[in-house]
Amino acid sequence: MTAPTRKHLETALAQYCLRLRGGWIPSPADTLPPLPDGQSASVVWMVGMAGSECWPAFSASEFFSDGLPHPLDRWSAHIGNALAQRFGGLALYPSDGPPYFPFQQWADRSEPTQSSPMMVRIHPEYGLWHAYRFALALPTLQAGDLERQTVAAPLLNAELCLQCDGQPCLQACPVNAYTGQSFAVDLCRSHLRTPQGQECMQNGCLARRACPAGRDCAYQPEHAAFHMEAFLRSTTGDGD
Repeated sequence: MTAPTRKHLETALAQYCLRLRGGWIPSPADTLPPLPDGQSASVVWMVGMAGSECWPAFSASEFFSDGLPHPLDRWSAHIGNALAQRFGGLALYPSDGPPYFPFQQWADRSEPTQSSPMMVRIHPEYGLWHAYRFALALPTLQAGDLERQTVAAPLLNAELCLQCDGQPCLQACPVNAYTGQSFAVDLCRSHLRTPQGQECMQNGCLARRACPAGRDCAYQPEHAAFHMEAFLRSTTGDGD
């Protein structure tokens, strides 16, 4: 089986409005599961989206409307497993576990993401409006395929949140659920169940929307509301 090039993967993902978010070369210390043929992965590609670009494809899928739990996770698994089988690899998901794969650490190895007071990684272009849906561990890396992401390296020089004037995200939450060091999940959920919490429920988290980074990528209201509803139903605080 011929290993896919980065371009092959980008083309395969484009039909689902997903994007390749960079990749990294694993080592034995990463303790990844073996590939279907028993070999170790040579590269791990991160797959996700920025803004609401995948919302039309997902919301038009059977997973969105079938009434079963975790529609976005199941949609992602349908795509990830099919691509893994096609290319002789393995799809890995943030919800796999426990133990869970360290997706935030993997993100830092793939793109110039940084920590934020919102307890999620912030991206210099997408701000807080992005996500990783799965990772593809593949048997072979084509020469030069990882070199393209080095052009983003200068963005790492700026500590976005430390340089942000006033950190408005920490001031915008009506119940002060974010401290910059922790997130009071139960306090947030209690607020969302009140009439005062409907602004967040319908249009997305006020604190997240206060962040000045990547505002052009902010989720569309329907997309934001979907995640808020999933968060309210979840038991882990991660949503769907």
